[in-house]
Amino acid sequence: MPRLELRGPRLRLRQIEAADRTRLREILAEPDVARWFGPGGADASVDELYEHPPGSSFVIELDDATVGWIGYAEELDPDYRHAGIDLFLTATHQGSGYGPEAIRVVASHLFGDRGHHRLTIDPAAANERAIAAYGKVGFRPVGVMRRYERGIDGSWHDGLLMDLLAGELV
Repeated sequence: MPRLELRGPRLRLRQIEAADRTRLREILAEPDVARWFGPGGADASVDELYEHPPGSSFVIELDDATVGWIGYAEELDPDYRHAGIDLFLTATHQGSGYGPEAIRVVASHLFGDRGHHRLTIDPAAANERAIAAYGKVGFRPVGVMRRYERGIDGSWHDGLLMDLLAGELV
């Protein structure tokens, strides 16, 4: 079966492979990335990337260099059908529009190819940069999830639930 590859104007998203582990761990260990992940550290975080079902976990490449990761999880119950997206970028590539581009590519795949009508994303409520990036794609705040996730310091932090309907993708 051919491996799924998605493309944007500047980025290539290709399915994650075992050989990507080292580079993804390096990115997850960067202080500006690690601060938004749990207390398990880069090793635990990278292990979770490989737990996604086949075809739902991608490295983000720019000019053949891995600059991040994006993945999705699907709820397939027809009464609650939707998908959630998560991603990270190396600190040197944040703020250049690569995050919104990767999200647009995956959102288009989820709406067009996978038949979803609604997507969610749940950044830390304090992650203003991520929230602004998701807003550029059309995600809207739904509400604050209090003490939603454990931070790198081991304490509980609020998360912001955001969603996007198929006709709202910009």
